[in-house]
Amino acid sequence: MRFTTMRLCGGEALMAIPADTLDLDMIKAADVLRDMGGNIKDADDMMIVFDWEGMETTIYPQGKIMFFPLKDRSLCIKYAADILGKLI
Repeated sequence: MRFTTMRLCGGEALMAIPADTLDLDMIKAADVLRDMGGNIKDADDMMIVFDWEGMETTIYPQGKIMFFPLKDRSLCIKYAADILGKLI
């Protein structure tokens, strides 16, 4: 899976954007994330906010994932690929 990354929040967060737009089922995604040990803070049809690997992580139906705090682009891509690999 290929990604573009974008810095957000004054450089304190990174977003991984898949090259191919996805259409995630957010209800199923929340269940999988819980099974992966993610502590779901908020979930609806538009996003899921959860704690993962010590970061606040937000995932969107298109497959975009934001990690806060995170500054390492290669880790951003690795984490996004790991998470999306379990969701699709």
